[in-house]
Amino acid sequence: MSATTAAGIESELVPRSIGRVLDLFEIVLAAGSCTLTTAAAASGLTLTTALRHLRALEARGYLDRDANGLFSPGPTVLRLAASRHDDGPLERLVVAAQPHLDALAAGTGESAYLAVSNRRVATYVATAESGRSIRHVGWVGQNVTLSGTAVGAALAAPGVTVVRTGAVEPDITAVSVALPGSGKLGLALSVIGPRHRLDDDASRSRVREALTLAAADLARDLGLDGRAVAS
Repeated sequence: MSATTAAGIESELVPRSIGRVLDLFEIVLAAGSCTLTTAAAASGLTLTTALRHLRALEARGYLDRDANGLFSPGPTVLRLAASRHDDGPLERLVVAAQPHLDALAAGTGESAYLAVSNRRVATYVATAESGRSIRHVGWVGQNVTLSGTAVGAALAAPGVTVVRTGAVEPDITAVSVALPGSGKLGLALSVIGPRHRLDDDASRSRVREALTLAAADLARDLGLDGRAVAS
């Protein structure tokens, strides 16, 4: 098949407006970061048209734009990459977080998780399972709504531990805390277990304390100071 034929088939299958958006997205990804002028020139679009499409990608989190007007991969792309465990910044984040998850699971007796979020949904990307025969498992790679969940409430108030029971699964209690200063890609640690083991004040207080310390230690290891984790 010739390049001309392939281009003709593509034009039939991909609407022009969608093709323009995808072209701009690929241009930014290939460059790592670029200005509106550069993206427009590379795509052959006018500045007005390119800006409209770039803003749409930014609104959905696929691109990010800094104070200098540079477009770069956004939190949605980073979250999806994390869920696939691609070898990149978020894979290194998982590696950095694993010892803290292991310590949380050992110290609390419940399963511990790391979640990343683009402020629209949270995705669990790493875990350390409880050593108990009855334990919570299976949330790595799972997307969780932010509304009504412990991880969602924690991401809305970094540094504050939040408890929810039955928000995602019946009779399961989650205790979550978000790391402060993690930028547009939210990060949260959660301890999750059967309701009956996390139903009293003493157990919850112990887990809250362990989570607070783990979040502070992980933030320190990541050097968080208000910069985005994977910038």
